[in-house]
Amino acid sequence: MKISRNKAREQAFLILFQKTFDREATLAELVEKGTKQGNITENDFTYQLCKLAFEQMEEIDEVMAKNAEKWNFDRISKVAISVLRLAIAEIKFVDDIPLRVSLNEAIELTKKFSGEEEASFVNGVLAGIVQDSKKA
Repeated sequence: MKISRNKAREQAFLILFQKTFDREATLAELVEKGTKQGNITENDFTYQLCKLAFEQMEEIDEVMAKNAEKWNFDRISKVAISVLRLAIAEIKFVDDIPLRVSLNEAIELTKKFSGEEEASFVNGVLAGIVQDSKKA
């Protein structure tokens, strides 16, 4: 079933969010669980984003921690961590998506699942990452 990239990102967020609770779960297990629960429709873009985030999670978390330097990583909400992992995977590893699209999608996901205050935090962290990537 074909779904929009927006919906695919939301599904990827849900999988990454679940991963914050079940750290040992594999991507395949989380996709299967989400599919059975009706939250996930198998989709190549969702899978691609999650696969990148899972494979590069250590590097993604380092980038996140560096750019959220005034925040203790353990105090960042699971929603923000999940959205940031998704957005950073897109920004760093997917070349055909404009930076502003990745930023906007991340902010909208955060607003939907957490609220304006959290969205401001996510925006600030991602702005620093985008600035760093432009310098490189």
